[in-house]
Amino acid sequence: MKILFITSAHNGLSQRAELELKRRDYEINIHIAHNLPNKDALMQSAIDDFKPDLIVAPILKVAIPESIWSKNICFIVHPGIIGDRGPSSLDWAILNQKKEWGVTILQAAKEMDAGDIWASKNFKMRDISKSKLYRHEVTQAAIEGLVEAVENFEKNLTNKNSFIPRVLDYSDPNVKGCWIDPIKKSQRMINWGKDDTDLIIRKIKAADSSPGVPDNILGKEFRLFGAHREDFFKGAPKEILATRNDAICLGTIDGALWITHLKSKNFIKLPAKMSLKREGINLPHNITESKISPFDNFGDRKTFREIIYTEKDSIGYIEFNFYNGAMSTKQCQRLRTALFKAKQRDTKILVLMGGVDIWSNGIHLNVIENSKDPVEESWENINAINDLIRDIVITRDKIVVSAMHGNAGAGGAILALASDIVYAREGIILNPHYKKMGLHGSEYWTKLLPERVGESIANKLMDHCETLSTFEAKEIGFLDSFFGKSNKEFREKLEEKLEKLKTEINIELLKDKEQRINNFTNGKCMEDYRHEELSEMWKNFQSSEYNNARHRFVHKIACHCTIPMR
Repeated sequence: MKILFITSAHNGLSQRAELELKRRDYEINIHIAHNLPNKDALMQSAIDDFKPDLIVAPILKVAIPESIWSKNICFIVHPGIIGDRGPSSLDWAILNQKKEWGVTILQAAKEMDAGDIWASKNFKMRDISKSKLYRHEVTQAAIEGLVEAVENFEKNLTNKNSFIPRVLDYSDPNVKGCWIDPIKKSQRMINWGKDDTDLIIRKIKAADSSPGVPDNILGKEFRLFGAHREDFFKGAPKEILATRNDAICLGTIDGALWITHLKSKNFIKLPAKMSLKREGINLPHNITESKISPFDNFGDRKTFREIIYTEKDSIGYIEFNFYNGAMSTKQCQRLRTALFKAKQRDTKILVLMGGVDIWSNGIHLNVIENSKDPVEESWENINAINDLIRDIVITRDKIVVSAMHGNAGAGGAILALASDIVYAREGIILNPHYKKMGLHGSEYWTKLLPERVGESIANKLMDHCETLSTFEAKEIGFLDSFFGKSNKEFREKLEEKLEKLKTEINIELLKDKEQRINNFTNGKCMEDYRHEELSEMWKNFQSSEYNNARHRFVHKIACHCTIPMR
């Protein structure tokens, strides 16, 4: 069966949906649609070329015209429970503190989100941001619902009316959703004189990672992102109390919170302090940098921490929760320092946890775009992540494990391969390639990737910009294992595996590890691979292809295209 995706973006949920359906032998084509004057004609052209049996809209910010949905079955993936309608579904669910939410697979119709229902899946809500909710609970529910809906549709092709979709009926007491108007800008705004810390954080979480909460900081208009509770500092509402790793701490009526990122009216999202500086705002001299160590134990008290080290039963864990998985030069350096100290601890296993939301996406393109010299900052950034990877590889007296809760891309995916063992949560998406950004790539990929998957597959992944599901990644050797549909399940099973691994560490295993390190340091050594990669990257960094691709990516400049079958 042929399925055409009409989607506003092909990443995250859309990529996962493509891989899950292809694994079930469906043919998939992807059409990227944006709100351009000729969007309807371009959609129709994609349909005429591919002649799909079914159209699926995994993430769509524009309407499918009646000329298409009246002649083709079109599934809309709506992030809401049955009966919920409107474009701000997740935002309202977070703001209204819903205990349960869901995803509905419905048929496109004249009224928005009111078509026949082909599948629905509910989940328990957690106190997390919209972006985290979308990448985890929503994506998992959407995939389960979409697979069920597509299979039911396929049955109807061979056995007409073997499945009859459910008509939306608000008289049914089991239909809990309703139409909710889009959130207005005024409804997102913070009243610093009345809103307590919980409400402010909830407002920011409901707008993360788009559109952000509008506010005025020191006389300039910004959008606020990345809220974290603060239990140590206190101050007057909206007073800037401290900075930490480019985040700013603001007072509230009952405490304080951290804001990690700001977006000014005419530029991209940046670390908060960096965004303020770009707008010509210099913080008062009495505001100092609040430094904490990844090794500090604060108990139940909350504060903003990008890197956290914990230890349990001779196993060390390093979490690095970098916003959207991007790793700037300074972040790589801080993580490298934490790694150095963790390596001195008396542990048998060191686990790189990455971020709970995203493992890593490699170098920080937004920070590079903002720099005075993007070529030089790109160079500094790639060398910083290379230094980190080298230090992981040459860890001699511990088994190093990469534990990937979330998606990974580019150098962030290769970063995981520096470890001895690579585990992942079932269903994450891996994009271990650089070509779309006009880059050859570094991070020792020319050694690490072929060592895992072989030369032929490594070149195929890079040249064709292949996206990997966890099933495919395990099959080719990129992953050692994957397990757990949720982060909770993944963590529980991870701890079981680590306990078992701890009992298996012996002289022979450490000899194998020593041999792996020797393979990197003898003959064609690590620095040879690095030098060859960086010689290409230096040329890339100066090219118009890379600089234009980076500019389009960070400024979210739309393209309207169809991605052919792979």
